Amino acid sequence: MTLQQEIVGNAMQMAVVNLQPGQTVYCEAGKFLFKTTNVTMETRLSGPSNSGGQQQGGGMGGLLRQAMGTAMQVGQRMLAGESLAFQYFTSQGGQGTVGFAGVLPGEMRALELDGTRAWFAEKDAFVAAESTVDFGIAFAGGRTGMSGGEGFVLEKFTGYGTVIIAGAGNFIDLNPADFGGRIEVDTGCVVAFEEGIQYGVQRVGGLNRQGIMNAVFGGEGLSLATLEGNGRVILQSLTIESLANALKKAQGGDKQGPTGGLFSSHAG
Repeated sequence: MTLQQEIVGNAMQMAVVNLQPGQTVYCEAGKFLFKTTNVTMETRLSGPSNSGGQQQGGGMGGLLRQAMGTAMQVGQRMLAGESLAFQYFTSQGGQGTVGFAGVLPGEMRALELDGTRAWFAEKDAFVAAESTVDFGIAFAGGRTGMSGGEGFVLEKFTGYGTVIIAGAGNFIDLNPADFGGRIEVDTGCVVAFEEGIQYGVQRVGGLNRQGIMNAVFGGEGLSLATLEGNGRVILQSLTIESLANALKKAQGGDKQGPTGGLFSSHAG
């Protein structure tokens, strides 16, 4: 059953979801805005693949496997710095309406999964999804993650149905295949990409004078994200770091100076 949703607003968008009787949508804790009175709300630690009120067979063994699966999911989300719980909304006795939003000024996007390709998104991009969509955590690998910051932990969506994501600023959709098969972007600008796109991180320039100038005065730090292949990529025009630096500067606490992202202070 396709999720009926509408994304409304401009600078701070929100998603208004219309649920059919018995249909369930879930969100990350903190992304819920409003609901009609006939929509029930339940908070669970388990993701949709471990929930839904259906116990696994096998008596005590099934319950133990279910508990272990839930603990593993929670452990992954805790390690990734994600919310530990999900909120589930189900319409009872007729159609219902639920509203969701992200946490930063920016756009939202509804992605449709057909079971053939997964989607990967930056940490905290997830807003809500149908109960037929599985939410997971993907680790980009030690070398990539340690170099790329935002790229170490990714959200992974599989299954069938609609998943709603949010980002900062405005979105732009690109396909690396239209640009010679590869694009290089600020690590904080990546919102989401389809399975089949190869994600990596590379140093900005070489260890020479120009490379050091790029890293120190260019505002990009030492690394750029690389996206290769043929598939959809969604980028955002505003990074969390640039927003945080703008707020600190407005409050008179900016210590970044002319050195860009390399020596910027993240202290409160």
